[in-house]
Amino acid sequence: MVQGNYKPEFQKIYDIFNDQINSDYELGAGISIEYKGELIVDLFGGFKSESKTTKWTKDTLVNVWSVTKAVTGICILKLISDEKLDVNKLVSDYWPEYGCNGKEDTRVIDLLTHRAGMFGFQNGYPQSNWNDWDLYVDALQNQMPFREPGTTQGYHAVTFGWLIGELIRKIDGRSVGKYFEDEFAKPLNLDFHIGLKEENLSRCADVTYKKLDSIQPPIGFIKYVPNFILNGSLKSFKNSITSNDFSKAFNSENFDKNNPNSVDWRTAEVPSANGHGTARSLSKLFGTLSNLIEDNESIIDKDVLKTAIEVHSSGPDTVLFGANLNFGYCFMVEQSFNQNINFAPILNTQCYGHAGIGGSVAFGDLKNKIGYSFVCNRQQKMKDLYKTSNLITKALYEILD
Repeated sequence: MVQGNYKPEFQKIYDIFNDQINSDYELGAGISIEYKGELIVDLFGGFKSESKTTKWTKDTLVNVWSVTKAVTGICILKLISDEKLDVNKLVSDYWPEYGCNGKEDTRVIDLLTHRAGMFGFQNGYPQSNWNDWDLYVDALQNQMPFREPGTTQGYHAVTFGWLIGELIRKIDGRSVGKYFEDEFAKPLNLDFHIGLKEENLSRCADVTYKKLDSIQPPIGFIKYVPNFILNGSLKSFKNSITSNDFSKAFNSENFDKNNPNSVDWRTAEVPSANGHGTARSLSKLFGTLSNLIEDNESIIDKDVLKTAIEVHSSGPDTVLFGANLNFGYCFMVEQSFNQNINFAPILNTQCYGHAGIGGSVAFGDLKNKIGYSFVCNRQQKMKDLYKTSNLITKALYEILD
C-alpha cells in the first residue's frame, strides 16, 4: 500500500506512515521531508476516495485546506522582500476602497495576523459560486468589522483568502494563484496550485468533509458560570463561546450547496483554503526557504523571513475558543501546546507553516533546515485531527536529536 523512498535511518517514519495507511486510519496520504537540502523521506499510499477504486500515486493532488494560508504568506514575503509592501502601512494605502466603515485604521499586519476583525461576512456568505472573486471582495471591503481592527486576534478561517489575495492583486496586478505560479511554482518546479486548471482535475483525491460549523467542542455549562470564579484561560474560552465568533468564521453555508470536491471549488482561487498539491512540492517549497542563502539570488530575503516567523500575535483567539495560538506573518509559528494533544500541530522553535482542517500540515524549520509536509484526504475527529502528522513529527525530531 505504501510506495516511495526514504533514507534507512528514517525507518521509524516509514513504519508510522505504513501503519496509519494499512490500518485504514488514513484513507490516502503522502509524507515528504527535506533535511539540509536533501530529500530524506518521500512516501505515499492509500486511496483517492472512499470507494477505494483508485490508488493514491506520486502525482495525486489533494486539497490541503488552510495549509494554503502559509503558501499565500510566502507570496506576501516575496512582496516585502521586493520592497513593494510595508506591513506597518494602512491596508487602504494599497487598497483604497477598503478604508471605510470602521476599517480606516486597519494596518497590513492586522490582516497578516488575524487581527483585522474580519473573520466572517456580516450578511452571510454572498450567494454565488466560488469563482466569483469580485463578489466576495466587494462584500468584505464594504462591510464593518466584527471587532475593532488591531485589538483582538480572531482566526480568519476563509475570509483571509480574499483579504490577503486582494491585497496582493492591488499591489501586483496578478491573482494569488498566478503570482504563486509565476514566482514559485514554475521556478522551483512545484506541483502546487491555487485554482486548478481543468487538465489537473482528474489527478485530485476526494476529501472527506465534516461541516465546518459542526466541529466546535461542546459548550456545556460554562456559558452560565460567573467570570469571577474562572481563570484567564476559561474566561477567554467563555467569551469565545458567548460571542459565537467561531460560527461566524467557520460558516458552512456555501459548502452545503457546492462541496469541496466540486469543480467549482477546485478551479476557484480561495487562497485561505483550497490549495491543491503534493507533499513533495510543499516540502520542497519550505525546504528551499529553510535553506536560504544570503546572496542576491535568494528567492526571499532571509531577514524578512526571520522577522515573519517571529510571534506577532498570540491570542487569546476569539474564534478558536480563546486559544493562545501564535501567528507570524500569515504563518502559524512556534506553539506551546502539549505535544501529546492532537488537535493542534507540533511546531517547534523557529518552525513556521500551517495546518489544515483536513489533517494536512506543512512547515519549515529554519533552525534545523527542514521542509516538511504531510497531506491526506480523510478528516479525523477534532481531538485526533493531526495525530498522524504529529506522530511523524515527533519521530523525526527524535531521530535528528
